[in-house]
Order: sequence, then structure tokens, then C-alpha cells
Amino acid sequence: MKFVTFEVEGRRQAGIYKDSRIIGLHEASNGVIPEDLMRIIVDYPRYQPLIEACINGDYELENVTLYAPLPRPLSIRDFYAFEEHVVTARGKRGLGVVQEWYELPVFYFSNHLAVKGPGEVILRPKACEKLDYELEIACVIGKEGRNIKATQAKDYIFGFMIMNDWSARDLQAQEMKVGLGPAKGKDFATSFGPFLVTIDELPMEHGKLDLQMEAFVNGERYSLGNAKDMYYSFGEIIEQASRNVTLYPGEVLGSGTVGSGCILEQTDRIFLQSGDKVDLAITNLGTLSNVVGEEEEYGLLSKNGRGSF
Repeated sequence: MKFVTFEVEGRRQAGIYKDSRIIGLHEASNGVIPEDLMRIIVDYPRYQPLIEACINGDYELENVTLYAPLPRPLSIRDFYAFEEHVVTARGKRGLGVVQEWYELPVFYFSNHLAVKGPGEVILRPKACEKLDYELEIACVIGKEGRNIKATQAKDYIFGFMIMNDWSARDLQAQEMKVGLGPAKGKDFATSFGPFLVTIDELPMEHGKLDLQMEAFVNGERYSLGNAKDMYYSFGEIIEQASRNVTLYPGEVLGSGTVGSGCILEQTDRIFLQSGDKVDLAITNLGTLSNVVGEEEEYGLLSKNGRGSF
């Protein structure tokens, strides 16, 4: 199933995308299914048969406002799992890949309170002159677990969605010279959506997904890759994330950037400018679109800042 969080007539609620329409689950189930997608994920075995039976209470896509499927996830861990991205991005800075990268999947915590959804304007930080997108796929945890083995990890996955890990490259480069981060280079925005697709709908083998990943800026394709090229599988990512730590339903684990999946890796590309439209597309997961705006122009540029995909 393809889950969404949407708003209609001033009311935000969880729904599913089916046959080009949105079904509001709370009203379609006569109030039995919660309006909050997080609550549905936590108790999914109970609600799944009710959701599958929902056929009424649907809306035309153009008549609703879409949000990130999980507007306030419990946490966001973003990994660094594609070797091509690591090699190219570090090479641009005159650095090689450290041996430790090949020994374990590493991650940083991003700001789970700065999540953006489809159609939302992304405000470039005032001090940033090198704004970048990052094309990623995000895994959502569906079941509580601790010290999960890679071979068991599939049982703990609820589903996947597109992730754009927006990056202020100049701020990121400055702060990481200190030996910590990324922090301010990342914490202003992370986009998710348009759907959260359950794992049963996706071709997953050995902890990897065979899904084409593309990024477009103003309609021109900048990035092309595949999720199956991850050096570390989602099984290995979950094993590392859960080592000595309990994972809970609604936590998000990002894959890191696919090879060629950002402007930093490109040659002769300028960084994002105000008004640029960025579309990230992944097979079976839809297309996530956002427009770049300026912090000081927020009132002007975000007037219609939310929309469809």
C-alpha cells in the first residue's frame, strides 16, 4: 500500500493512494482507524485488514494538500551507504576513502523536526551559497527491536519513501573541519514523500531494492542510479542502527546519496538557485518535488508552498 498524510478542508489525516485517488482512512473506517499515520504503523497488524477493506471516503488528488508521509518521525538516521558517492564526493575535496568506511556503515542524526513534504518551498539558509539536493531512499521502521541481525531486518521494516537530504555545502564544509557534523549544513530541511510504500510492494532481495533513482533540476536530469548499488544493505544498516539500541516504529533510516545523486558530484553544474525546481523520482515510490526559496523571501515564495507531486 501507498500511505500518505494529507489535508482537506483544514483537517490533516492519514490515507492511502489508490487508483489515482486518496482514501481518508479515519472516515472510511467510521473512525476506527486513527488519523495519525504514526499510530497506524505502531499497531499495523490490527489495522491492516481494516485498511484493505476501505473503499469509500476518497478524494481527487488535486483537491488535497500532501504533507510528508511522516511529518514528525521519531528520529532520522542518515547513513552513507553508496560507495560511488563516497568516492566521488570525497575526491572532489582531494580526499580518499578511509578504510573504516569499508568496515561498518556510519550515520549521523538529522533534524526530525524540520521535515518537509511534496511541493513545499525549501528555504536556503541566508549564509548558504552552495545549496544542494541529495537523492536518497529512506526506510521506516515498523516494529520495535534491539540488536537486530541483518538476516532478520526485513521483518522490522514497514516501508520506504523518497528522501531529499538538503545540504548547505559551504556551511557543511566549514563546520566539519572541526571534526563534528554535519549539523547546520543539514538541519534546515529534509524532504520525504510523496508516499510511504509498504515493503510487500517492493522487490527486495538480500536487503537491497532494485529501484531506479533519478533527480531532475528544472526538468533536466542531473542524477541516475539504482538502489541495488548500495555497498551496505538495509539489513546491515538496521543491524548497525539497532546495536545496543532499541529501534521503535516510526524511526527513519536514510540510505545516503546514490552515486551521481547530488550537484557536488557533478562537473560544470552550478548549485541550486532561488526558484529552481527539484524532482526526485524512484521506481514504485513516486516523484518528490520541491522548489527552492530564500529565507528572507519566505512570505512571497511560500504563499503556495505546498502542493501535489
